[in-house]
Amino acid sequence: GCRRRNQRGAPRLRYGLVVHVGSLEGSIQKGDRAELAVDHDLRLATRRNHSATHLLHWALKQVLGEHAMQKGSRVGPDVLRFDFAHNRPLLREEVERIEDLVNAKILTNEPVQTEVLPIDDAKKRGAVAIFEEKYGDVVRMLTMTRDSVELCGGTHVRALGDIGLFKIDGETSVAAGVRRLFASTGTNALERVRAAEGEMSKLRQIVKAQGGEVIDKVAKLVQRERDLERRVADLEKKLLEGGGGG
Repeated sequence: GCRRRNQRGAPRLRYGLVVHVGSLEGSIQKGDRAELAVDHDLRLATRRNHSATHLLHWALKQVLGEHAMQKGSRVGPDVLRFDFAHNRPLLREEVERIEDLVNAKILTNEPVQTEVLPIDDAKKRGAVAIFEEKYGDVVRMLTMTRDSVELCGGTHVRALGDIGLFKIDGETSVAAGVRRLFASTGTNALERVRAAEGEMSKLRQIVKAQGGEVIDKVAKLVQRERDLERRVADLEKKLLEGGGGG
C-alpha cells in the first residue's frame, strides 16, 4: 500500500523531501507567522485505509496466488483504492474470503511495528518491496503480524484493531492483467453498511415485504413484468398481421 504518486500537475519531488501544500484566504507578507495543524480525524481515517492496504495485499496473495502483486494504490481519509495483478474478475466467494482474512487480522489487534534499517537487512527479513518503487539505502519497514512485512514510508495505525471494519465496495478492470479494488474501513465502512441497509429498507417498503421475503417478491415482480412484455409483444404482432379484431 505504498506506491506514492504525485497529483496531476504537481511537480515531481526529490526522494525524502516533505512539502506541505495548502490554500490561503486573505493575504500574507514576508515575515508573517503561520501555524500548521493536523486534522486528526482525517489523519486517523487515512491511517486506517493505508494500513488496510497492507493486509489486503497479503490477503489477495493468499486467496488468488503470489502473482496478485500490488500495481498501484491510492489512500486518503475517504478512499482506499488498490490495483493488483490478476487476469479476471473476482468471484463472490473470493471477495468474501479476502474480507474474512483481513478482518481476522484486524481482530487480533496486533501492534504495528515500525523499524528504520538498511534496505539489505529489511530484504533479508522478508520485507516486500513494491515493484518500480524507488528506495534509499535506509528504509522504513512495517510489520503487521509475521504475514505482512512491507517497506513503506506512510502513516499507519498503531494497532490493527484501530482499522475497525474492512469491507470491499467494488472491483473493476484497469488494464490487461490488472484489477482494481475499492474498499472502506472504520466509520466509512459503517456508513456503507448503513446505506445498504437503508436501500434494503426502502425496497422492502416498496414491495411490501417482511424480512426474508424481499428477494422472492422482487423475483415475482420481475417475472410478471416479463410475462406482460411478452403478452404486449404478441398483441402488437397480431395487430400488425391484421388479427387484432379476431
